[in-house]
Amino acid sequence: MNWYDKLNKYFPVEEMKSRKHMETLLAEKEGIYGKDEGPHHVLMYAEFDDFLFVDYLYVSSESRGQGLGGKLIRKLKEKGKPIILEVEPVDYSDTDTAKRLKFYAREGFNHARRIGYSRRSLATGEKNDLEILYWSPDQADEDTVEQAIFDGMRRTYEEIHTFKDADFYGKSYEPADDVFDFHREQERKDDILQPFAASV
Repeated sequence: MNWYDKLNKYFPVEEMKSRKHMETLLAEKEGIYGKDEGPHHVLMYAEFDDFLFVDYLYVSSESRGQGLGGKLIRKLKEKGKPIILEVEPVDYSDTDTAKRLKFYAREGFNHARRIGYSRRSLATGEKNDLEILYWSPDQADEDTVEQAIFDGMRRTYEEIHTFKDADFYGKSYEPADDVFDFHREQERKDDILQPFAASV
């Protein structure tokens, strides 16, 4: 099974980019959009000057529990930049979402509780709420870090997620202003990683 088929089988349709979209990113954003692939994993990511974005991380079921996911994340951490990724809200009926959050809690990620993120899927036409997780090598205060994560996430949306979208899908995604919201401090969301941090 090739790298795209592995991702397509694992990730829900509303989260998947088309193969043409991803191949074009790899070709036209060389040095920014990259792929790390092995027999049991596929990691798609974007590297900007001041942060990294994990687009997709797939580890085969037969190799889970062997530390492969942690090794891939540590390889990114060695670059010394904040790491951003998006996850589905926890669904306790889906054990994969809980395992994923436990993994990121164990790897020292935080939940960006001031960032609202809701985008319409071009595949289904439905709005999907997503949560932003981040890891930062700096010990800056939470508000400063989350503002930087917000700016980085908007940049990722505009340069990666919506790159040539009309060419690939026949229509465009919503503008970033309609997708992202930076909540006031008193409107922070509950920390979705907190229940998993206790068990790490």
